[in-house]
Amino acid sequence: MDIRFLDSFIVVVDSGSIAAAARRLGLTPAALAQRLRTLDEDIGHPLITRVGRTVQPTEAGLAILKHARMLVDSARDLRAIAANDEPKGRLRLGATATALTGLLPSIVARLSAKHPLIEYFVRPGSSLDLYQEVIAGNLDAAIIVRPPFQPPKSTGWQPLREEDLLFIAPEAMELKSIHAALQDRPLIRYDRNQWGGQLVDRYLRRHQLRVREWLELDALDAIAALVDRGLGVAIVPDWAPPWPDGLRLQKHVLHDGDVRHIGVLWNKSGAQITCTRAFIESCIG
Repeated sequence: MDIRFLDSFIVVVDSGSIAAAARRLGLTPAALAQRLRTLDEDIGHPLITRVGRTVQPTEAGLAILKHARMLVDSARDLRAIAANDEPKGRLRLGATATALTGLLPSIVARLSAKHPLIEYFVRPGSSLDLYQEVIAGNLDAAIIVRPPFQPPKSTGWQPLREEDLLFIAPEAMELKSIHAALQDRPLIRYDRNQWGGQLVDRYLRRHQLRVREWLELDALDAIAALVDRGLGVAIVPDWAPPWPDGLRLQKHVLHDGDVRHIGVLWNKSGAQITCTRAFIESCIG
């Protein structure tokens, strides 16, 4: 069985379309369809079925999908191990929403220029979810908020950035006191289930501020956009630019607030450790 054909099957399932999968793989739709027919013959069952304009895995396809992903990942790991000290193969990364736009592009650009044989898979997510993915070995590294506890010794932590807490309000709003505004205006709250949101919650509790919560969400760019529209005020970390274009906000650093620490959590024992080390070096500069 050709591992490339299994990989093609996975890409088709993820894309939901033969045409879209063919574009991703650099194949013609006819060549991709032939790969799938050959794989069906090897497995002994059809793995893909058409549903309207999309394709979906059959019951047999669903049954083998998880194992197929593991086989393809293992094959990539074998190539990485055989490459010895040369960074090569697929690097599985995670990044929070703000890191995905503000930090990861420049890091990957530096790494790609130095090690062009590295391929990338990037998963967006919350810091907690990405932390668990690194611990489970499903990701090699992730740019996240520093956990409020000590990670296991099987992982490493590389600090990248410290972000003060900001009070943000509409640019035209008259501001006499930040604490008064927090109590008088609707608060658009950074989700308390997130590690960064817990810093905001501690600030409010420390100052015994009774706020009027209007909305709570884990999307900092959306929070800033809502404040820009005059729908409330918020406390957010001073995340790495870019911020959404066209915002008219006043920003005030909360000097007695906690700092959000951003860094890279990485797996010390993964098969892609050579690529992971190269990634950490690119993060540092």
